[in-house]
Amino acid sequence: MNPGPQPPIVRRKIKVFDPSDGFGRVRDVTEMSDATLAKRGRTWWMYLAGQHRGANKVALFSASLPEGAPLEASGWTISTARGDPSRVELLGSEPGGAGGRHCPSYVRGWDPIRGAEVERIYYARDGGQPSGPYVIAFLEWDGSRWVDQVTPAYLPTQAWENGSVYEPNLMYAKGKWRMWYVAGSNVADCLIHGYSESADGQTGWSDPRIFAPDGMKLFDFRVYPGRQGYEAVFSRVWMGKGDPPAATGLWWCHAEEPAGELSGWSEPVQLMDATPCGWHSGPWKPSVHAGAAPDQLFVFFNGIYRTDVPGPFPFAFTLGCLECRSGPRT
Repeated sequence: MNPGPQPPIVRRKIKVFDPSDGFGRVRDVTEMSDATLAKRGRTWWMYLAGQHRGANKVALFSASLPEGAPLEASGWTISTARGDPSRVELLGSEPGGAGGRHCPSYVRGWDPIRGAEVERIYYARDGGQPSGPYVIAFLEWDGSRWVDQVTPAYLPTQAWENGSVYEPNLMYAKGKWRMWYVAGSNVADCLIHGYSESADGQTGWSDPRIFAPDGMKLFDFRVYPGRQGYEAVFSRVWMGKGDPPAATGLWWCHAEEPAGELSGWSEPVQLMDATPCGWHSGPWKPSVHAGAAPDQLFVFFNGIYRTDVPGPFPFAFTLGCLECRSGPRT
């Protein structure tokens, strides 16, 4: 029996964005995290969520590497408004709702209704309260800009979803739009992980099912084409009091198919725990991509640390990256 690929080996951890370092000439954002990456043409793009001072809510932004440059953890240039490098460029129109847009997930796939390939950034949006409940919506690239879609792509319909769905991670594989997502509430510490699939990525989501139970606290499940079949990096989080359990952190697993049941994936291996290291603890929201070298793998992730700023949420979000060596083939 072929045991499949071996887990990545972490080489180093790199800080990408930290509010305490500032954002260069950009002055109207306070945080940048929730990265989702895509290579479009000859350019690597990063799409992020962050607090936008102008709207006083979470909005979506972008950053890029120089055209033709290989993927790296550093060297990103934040996209700014035309004619004003001190202002960040927003993706889509001004974000609606009380909390704005959260946890973006870029995906390219086939739309059978149009008979064309499309690019989308899925995200969670609230219905009036920053803490939810949420639905999942998306922006779509029209050839020159990211355009809001009025109708949400996915609404909670199952009793176990508790009326709120967010933290989507999508991929298009084997003719289907596949989505892993959180159902429940951070505030209530109810984090059931769900899975569903659709032919067009916006209607007809079939058989929404529990992918992982609440007790596992699985917050993101990021699947990517692997060396043999498919691989995934996922996060387990801790919303309770006291120190996080040892299981909190980033984990890796693999499967022959992009299975919609956790049992269809291999026994997971932990890549990173939640030990605080100054600029972050956590981590969560992995975005995984192969580098230019044959054995190079980058895992971007969110972190958090406590600040001295008074208020109901004295924390800052950061963005980091694990540079890994892909495990040896077996």
